[in-house]
Amino acid sequence: MEDSDVVYAELENNFGKEIADLVDGVTKLDRLHFTDHAEFEAENWRKTLIALAKDISIILIKLADRLHNMRTIRFLGLEDQKRIAQESLALYASIADRLGMFAIKSELEDLSFSVLEPDLFRDVSFALDRQTAQRQEYLKIFSETLSEKVKRLNVPFRFTFRPKHIYSIYQKMQRQKKALTEIEDTMGIRIVTDTLASCYLILGEIHSAHKPVPNAFNDYIANPKQNLYQSIHTSIYGPEDKIVEVQIRTEEMNKRAEHGIAAHWKYKLTSQEKVKEKDLEASLGWLKEWLEWIQDLKSPAEFLEILKTELKVHQIFVFTPRMEVKALPENATPVDFAYAVHSDIGDHCMGAKVGGSIVRLDSPLKSGDVCEILVRKNVKPNKDWLKFVKTARARSKIRRAFKEKQA
Repeated sequence: MEDSDVVYAELENNFGKEIADLVDGVTKLDRLHFTDHAEFEAENWRKTLIALAKDISIILIKLADRLHNMRTIRFLGLEDQKRIAQESLALYASIADRLGMFAIKSELEDLSFSVLEPDLFRDVSFALDRQTAQRQEYLKIFSETLSEKVKRLNVPFRFTFRPKHIYSIYQKMQRQKKALTEIEDTMGIRIVTDTLASCYLILGEIHSAHKPVPNAFNDYIANPKQNLYQSIHTSIYGPEDKIVEVQIRTEEMNKRAEHGIAAHWKYKLTSQEKVKEKDLEASLGWLKEWLEWIQDLKSPAEFLEILKTELKVHQIFVFTPRMEVKALPENATPVDFAYAVHSDIGDHCMGAKVGGSIVRLDSPLKSGDVCEILVRKNVKPNKDWLKFVKTARARSKIRRAFKEKQA
């Protein structure tokens, strides 16, 4: 609506309230009311997140619109290209990742990378194409050998080759401080089958035939990511001791991995692997937490900075003594965990045990830790906790407790 004379009432009269609300949700605020671009963008994102809580379709429309913008960005001036690409990388690609929409996330990242670092993009892309040509022949021969072994199980399956996207390869080079030639898993094998049971049968067959790489196994079927992503990831030593990453998943998991939360509407899932409403709600738990803390933030700059930080964190999985799993950002502390369990637990936290041993409240937790929070009714949140907590939820609850105390 910001680009035309059409008003909400006109849309509602012609198309109904649902469509009018969707258009309103993706309509930007009036730029004239803001002193600078950062404040304008911050308030637009605040508006979007609030609208998103009412209807997830709003963010899907915004992502589709932004993807189209990036595909046609060459027609804009260089300064606008850089600004839009930076925002696409920092916010839109990260939101797509949170929603499990890997296809959109990857394309947004590669398009943004090509605008922001054209020389680097060209160099990595060229080197990756050359390396992929050699790697494809190796994987083709190896997959034929694997196929013969998997056929013995009498379960349906198909192989696909999984090329890494250019930006993700570049990130890995930066993270590991390695040249492209040293990155082992620039291309992997994906095995898609029919049921969850078949996934584990195939995994057993592969591990019995090929030595697994130590510390390179992740079972995202048993422990799905927050964005509903499910798959088994394992790395094995193939011929000539070359490392090959193998992903194993069902057809429905594969659809969900590409389209994320949108797969809930796009595909009729089988009753065995149907995404239940409560699972869908759980995958949007982070959004509900954000809606709590954005109410407390007055500074647009602080809001945008925290939003970008929250989107980029890597997750760890920590267990309660009853073995309920909580997803937290990397280096989260027992205080973050306490607030993830329940607000009252966080507010009355006096100590913590990890693996049965007392730990400091600012100790970083690791995936697989079993954390027990010790509580006492007369204990209140400590303002020093704000110096080390990692989650927006914990920060918001601690600040709120102090505001109530001062009231």
